[in-house]
Amino acid sequence: PRYSPDWASLDARPLPAWFDQAKVGVFVHWGVFSVPAWGSEWFWWHWQGERRPDYESFVRSRYPPGTTYADFAAQFTARDFHPREWAQLFQRAGARYVVLTTKHHEGFTNWESPVSWNWNSLDTGPHRDLVGELGKALRESNIRYGLYHSLLEWFNPLYLADKENGFKTQNFVLKKTMPELYDLVLKYKPDLIWSDGDWDAPESYWNSTSFLAWLYNDSPVKDTVVVNDRWCNNCSCHHGGYYNCADKYKPGTLPSHKWEMCSSIDRQSWGYRSNMNVAELMDEASIIEELVQTVSFGGNYLLNVGPTKEGVIVPIFQERLLALGRWLDTNGEAIYESKPWRVQMENNTSMVWYTSKGLAVYAIFLSWPQDNVLELSSPTPSPTTQVTMLGFAGTLKWQKSPGEGLLITLPYLLPSPRPPQSGWCVKLEGV
Repeated sequence: PRYSPDWASLDARPLPAWFDQAKVGVFVHWGVFSVPAWGSEWFWWHWQGERRPDYESFVRSRYPPGTTYADFAAQFTARDFHPREWAQLFQRAGARYVVLTTKHHEGFTNWESPVSWNWNSLDTGPHRDLVGELGKALRESNIRYGLYHSLLEWFNPLYLADKENGFKTQNFVLKKTMPELYDLVLKYKPDLIWSDGDWDAPESYWNSTSFLAWLYNDSPVKDTVVVNDRWCNNCSCHHGGYYNCADKYKPGTLPSHKWEMCSSIDRQSWGYRSNMNVAELMDEASIIEELVQTVSFGGNYLLNVGPTKEGVIVPIFQERLLALGRWLDTNGEAIYESKPWRVQMENNTSMVWYTSKGLAVYAIFLSWPQDNVLELSSPTPSPTTQVTMLGFAGTLKWQKSPGEGLLITLPYLLPSPRPPQSGWCVKLEGV
């Protein structure tokens, strides 16, 4: 069918199957904000938009008088950016897709945008096509490629003039936003477009529906591309492809629409901060817990890292990604291509979560029971019930519980020199 440029038609498009099957992605926030690398990726806005005293004194104490945000671009060198190493790291982390910021709200583009003269990664800073180089490396590793793109730009004079006119004029959209979106699609053929910066203006200003109709009808990725829901000031959680709703969104119950939870290893920021400390970072257990809860509720999990201005993903971020990958090496069967089960979690505890695939049910438990006996009240056992544990050979003994459900005797785990794992999974067949 041809899609017409209205939400009723666009929202009826089926989501390409690869996205729901993928489950795990890595988000990368990288741009000129990685140069001051302080506070957050909203550095320019906090400094010049809100004139926050802490940002003003930061710049005063570290940079020469009269420094502007544009001066940072030359120091965004990407000198140590090796896209194949990134791709290899993301693959080892278990990511099936990766989303890169092509342009954040600062307007600097990580590719040679035809409408961002001298404020892009080829004219200044790295003098490299960061979007293209990463895409090539990811595709060689068979990882799907998503492009984050901000509709708005905080300080673009065209945008500010449209805003001043109550968004009745569209000079910024026609001369900047739309040419860039079309260019990204035609040049890089992304698997996913992660739109953002939608909150100021209505859909009539952004022309989102006509862009999406072209994307779904006539673009080179019309059959495979997936988009999120940030296309206008009241689109989130209502329109578009899958739903983000809000950053770090956690539904309390099973949503009826496909969704994604984006989260960041650095709890304080999406971009790299040189002043972060380990207490502000997610540990392995919190990452696994977020992943498991998200997938049980039918969502995808998109975990963010912020590289340095040189293009280094710092060792602590690498370590967290590799820990996630090791966990998925053992337990990925319960995550990838899974579907929500009739029950998402054990009602007496938030430490046991369920997924399913075909006739198998997976119970993922986040803390090891004291007496080595796992009690599950939701599954109903049958005479043919068989229980195994992912990463462990052989079947496990179980018995019917006095109430409902079953009691599973877990294997005795020898004390191991490695730190305890964050979460285990039993596979139930015949329940």
